[in-house]
Amino acid sequence: MYNDTIAAIATPLGEGGIGIVRLSGPDALKIGDQVFRAKQNKKLKNLPTYTLAYGKIIDRDQKVVDEVIAAVMLKPKSYTGEDVVELQCHGGIVVIQKILDLVLSYGARLAEPGEFTKRAFLNGRIDLSQAEAVIDVIRSKTELSLDLAVQQLEGSLSNRIQEMREKLYDIIVRIEASIDFPEDDIPDVEYSEMKEILADIHQDITRLLATADSGKVLREGLKTVITGKPNVGKSSLLNRLLNENRALVTDIPGTTRDVIEEVLNLQGIPLRLLDTAGIRESDDLVEQMGVERAIQLIDEADLVLHVLDASSELTEDDFSLLEKTAKKQRVLIVNKIDLPEKWSIDVLPQDAKIVKTSLVRDSLDPVIDTIIGLIKSGYVQQKQEGAIITRSRHKQLLSLALADLEQAQETLSNNLPVDLIAIGLQGALEHLGEITGETVRDNMIDRIFEQFCIGK
Repeated sequence: MYNDTIAAIATPLGEGGIGIVRLSGPDALKIGDQVFRAKQNKKLKNLPTYTLAYGKIIDRDQKVVDEVIAAVMLKPKSYTGEDVVELQCHGGIVVIQKILDLVLSYGARLAEPGEFTKRAFLNGRIDLSQAEAVIDVIRSKTELSLDLAVQQLEGSLSNRIQEMREKLYDIIVRIEASIDFPEDDIPDVEYSEMKEILADIHQDITRLLATADSGKVLREGLKTVITGKPNVGKSSLLNRLLNENRALVTDIPGTTRDVIEEVLNLQGIPLRLLDTAGIRESDDLVEQMGVERAIQLIDEADLVLHVLDASSELTEDDFSLLEKTAKKQRVLIVNKIDLPEKWSIDVLPQDAKIVKTSLVRDSLDPVIDTIIGLIKSGYVQQKQEGAIITRSRHKQLLSLALADLEQAQETLSNNLPVDLIAIGLQGALEHLGEITGETVRDNMIDRIFEQFCIGK
C-alpha cells in the first residue's frame, strides 16, 4: 500500500456536462471532507462505501466553488484497492482545475500517468495483463477490438496463463522435493507423466501464439497501403471506402504526392488506410520523394491494395510493382473495366486475390468482401481459444517460455537427471509470470503504466 494520496482530473479537459476529480490513498476521505460540504453536514469518512453525497466545494476562504456529487468507495473494494473519493462537478476547464488545485493544497499529490491503475495492480486488484487491457479499452477503434479488450480485462488471458503456471509449478515442486528430501521416500515424478503435462502446456502456448498477429491487428489496426501507378484509381478507392471525398481526384497523373492516412472500421476490423503517391519514374523531386515513401510503406504494410488500370497497357512499372508486393498479403484491384480493356487478367499471378471493377460505377461490395475474407479467415477459430494475444510483449514472453519448455522437453527425452529438467521449467514459469506481472521487473512496470493518461 502507498503512504500518500494522489489526485488527478479523470475526465478530458474542456467543456462538458460533468468533470471528475479523483483521489485515492489513505487521506482521500480526510482531504475530501476538507473541501466538500454535504447538504446535511455529513462527513465522507462516516459514509458507507459506494455512497453518493450531494454538496458543495468550499475553498480556503469559505467561498463556494461549485455544486458537486461526491462518490465514496472504500478499500479494499475500490478500483485502486484504496479509499477513493470522486468529486463530480460541472465540466469546465476553470472549475475542475480549481478543485484539483484545492485538493492538492490540502496534501494530495498529483498522480503520475496511469498511477491509479498501477495502484490497482500493486494492490492485487488486477494483474498486469488486465491493466494493459484497460489501455486497450480506452483506445479501442471498433466494437471487435473493444470486445477483445473487455475479455482480457475480465481475465481471459490471465486465467490461461495461470493454468499453465500452476501445472509447471506443481512439477517443479515435486522435482525439488524429490531432490532435497531423498530420505523421505517422496515418489519420483514419472517421466511419462511429465512428458504428457509438458506436451499439453506446449500445445496451449503454441495455440496462443497463433493468435498474436490477428490480435495485434484488432488492437492496433491493419496497416493497409493503397498502391499502384499514377492515375489508376487509388484515391477513388480511398474515397469510396471512406464514403467521402478525402483525396483529390483528377485526370492528371501525380496528383497525390504525400501519404494520406485514415482509419476505416470494416466490419469490426480497424484498417489504417494509406493512400500513396503513384509509383513511376519521375524527374520531379517532390514526386520522387512521394514514390520513395510509398515503396517504404509497402515494405511495412500488413495488407496491400494494389490498383491496376484495365484501360491502359501494362508497363514495366506495373510488373515491377507486382514483384514488390508479391510477398505481401494483397488484393489486386483491376479498375476501369467499364472502358475498353487493353489486357487480360491472365497475365496476373493466378494465386493472387483479384477483383475486377469500375471504382466510379460499380458496387464496392466485391472489393470489401475480398478484403474481409483475406484478413478475417482465422478469427472464428481464434475466438474459440477463449483468449487472444494482442501485444508484442506477450508474444515475446510466450516465445521465450516456449523455448524454455522445449529445452526441458529435450532434456526429458534424453532421460537426463530431473534437476536439469527443472532449469528449463523455471525459465518457462518466470516468463509466463512476466505476462501477468508476478515476476516482472519494476522498470517494465513503470514503462507499461507510462502509456496511460493521467487520471486513469
